[in-house]
Amino acid sequence: MLRIYQDMLIKHIQCERQMLFLAGPRQVGKTTLSQALESLGAAFYYLNWDVQEHQRLIIQGPQTVGQFLEIHRARQLRPIVVFDEIHKYKGWKNYLKGFYDLYSQQIHIIVTGSARLDIYQAGGDSLMGRYFLYRIHPFSVAELVHPHPASEELQEPRKLEDSKFNALWTFGGFPQPYLKQDKSFHLRWKKLRDQQLFQEDIRDLTHIHEISQMKLLAELLRLQAGQLLNRNNCANKINVAVNTISRWLETLSRLYYCFTITPWCKNVSRSLIKEPKVYLWDWSLIDDIGAKSENFMASHLLKAIQFWNDRGLGDYSLHFIRDKDKNEVDFLVVKDQQPWFLVEVKHANNQPMSQQLYRFKEQLQVKHAFQVVIDLPYEAIDCFVYTDPVIVPAKTFLSQLV
Repeated sequence: MLRIYQDMLIKHIQCERQMLFLAGPRQVGKTTLSQALESLGAAFYYLNWDVQEHQRLIIQGPQTVGQFLEIHRARQLRPIVVFDEIHKYKGWKNYLKGFYDLYSQQIHIIVTGSARLDIYQAGGDSLMGRYFLYRIHPFSVAELVHPHPASEELQEPRKLEDSKFNALWTFGGFPQPYLKQDKSFHLRWKKLRDQQLFQEDIRDLTHIHEISQMKLLAELLRLQAGQLLNRNNCANKINVAVNTISRWLETLSRLYYCFTITPWCKNVSRSLIKEPKVYLWDWSLIDDIGAKSENFMASHLLKAIQFWNDRGLGDYSLHFIRDKDKNEVDFLVVKDQQPWFLVEVKHANNQPMSQQLYRFKEQLQVKHAFQVVIDLPYEAIDCFVYTDPVIVPAKTFLSQLV
């Protein structure tokens, strides 16, 4: 299937010299996206750290790889090389820095991985200025109806067939289970992905040995999706220290099992010390209908704000709102440090408009406030023309994102 990322990646190859980093969960389509660039007609090379022959070549050093790629050979088009899963190599950052400094004028470099590739921020030799990061997400409503996204943030509303929406809700947005739409395959796929996470990725990328206890944390996070994360409670249930919970949570986030959303506060430092909410990358793992509805929305909003950031359309972030009296709205999207729109999620249209939308819309002076209902039928409306709080169908609202 054509994906919204393809146009962006082609433009990068045509216009930029920096390395192109594709980060995202296992089996989200990173390798397929990178290999699709072979259609541009340039010489194309694919090196996977998990393939022993490729690994032996890589560890011989950048110059040996350069000789293998025939970088100094005259060509009409600059060749493309993909380094897949190279973040598993202990010295990967220095390796890529050296390779880029040697050959960035002669070859396009693409790096893909199923652990976060932006961890230079933790310290060490920085790759800053040498790459652009593109974060790849599972399918979303908008991607299924707008494979070529608009140049601005928001799309025209467009109807996704009910059968496709239901498949997205049931099987999640990862390409294989969504396209198969088979319950038996989905169960086997989830089991395999779970094994890969805990038996391969954590083993290869961390020094964590308490795998069974870490699995318990993952199960707790699944059951608490959409709730405030209380690390002390998790530590007591698993019988480990609180700082261990924090370390394991960071690992699960790096490996795209879950993500957290912080509360909005004008004082950013205050928001960072408050309890976040936790969500899963794969909403199909969640059984509770209310939690699944909220996670479904969180995943779509996260994909939108990261896509807009990666395209350079502005500075976007995703938060929730909660005051000292425990008044709350599920989500707030912030653009260039200013609150932009609020979202409260409901699965069924059996409740009146949330009064908290009125309260926080006035307090924060946001432009839009939506109560988004999952099971409402599609309406051919532009949700973003409304400036008063309004109830809208998820099938319409989500089609306008990415």
